[in-house]
Amino acid sequence: MDGRPMDGRPTGGQPASGQATGGRPVDGAPAVELRGVRRVYGRGAGAVHALGGIDLALPAGSFTAVMGPSGSGKSTFLQCAAGLDRPDAGQVLLAGSPISSLGEDALTKLRRNRIGFVFQAFNLLPSLTVLQNVLLPQRLAGRRPDKARAHELLARVGLGEHAARRPAQLSGGQQQRVALARALITRPDVIFADEPTGALDTRSAHEVLGLLRNAVDGLGATVVLVTHDPVAASFADRAVFLAGGLLAGELHRPDPRTVSEHMLTLSAQPAGTRA
Repeated sequence: MDGRPMDGRPTGGQPASGQATGGRPVDGAPAVELRGVRRVYGRGAGAVHALGGIDLALPAGSFTAVMGPSGSGKSTFLQCAAGLDRPDAGQVLLAGSPISSLGEDALTKLRRNRIGFVFQAFNLLPSLTVLQNVLLPQRLAGRRPDKARAHELLARVGLGEHAARRPAQLSGGQQQRVALARALITRPDVIFADEPTGALDTRSAHEVLGLLRNAVDGLGATVVLVTHDPVAASFADRAVFLAGGLLAGELHRPDPRTVSEHMLTLSAQPAGTRA
């Protein structure tokens, strides 16, 4: 760990000076990079400019929180960065390789092998055991299931004794921990977590966020967390803010107070003045 308390709250928030790190040196290409990414829905006067030209690099081995008011472009950012949607202009690069121009089959293979997902809905298959759910990405990719790694990951998330259970036998927090282990099983370049604590109580939410933090510090994972929660953002190395489809600032080592203040400032600004 990087010395912050176990609840993830750092001692203070400061404007970021550049790249964020997860407590280790960052070298090589960013895990994810967006270059001039634009996404527009609709045409003419009714067109919605969800992303208005995003330039952002997410270093390997870092934990980034993406925040912003409702309608700021957070969901579109995640969808484009994760290869779930195609930008209308610009490029998305994964570990230095452009992915925006890939065909659907290649994109599907890339998401299956090199990207992990953790959503608010746990998306576990009820008919499978916990262990089988964790191994599912490898089975879908046609790989030999790595049961030893699956058991190791379940132990890391505190569910080593629950491998034979079904999801319905677990609490919501435990199910989300299974989803995290499943996201890590393929050793992905990056994990995208979309409001992963939205359906959890406070204690379970802190446990899941702590595990995401440990995935960065202990396993070298890269995590991109889309959230509206200032406390969740405090687990990250930096918080990046969107407003009106544009970058609207960032904080290095964010804490709940400074994140809340920045969010209030953004919410108080007319949409046309946000930058």
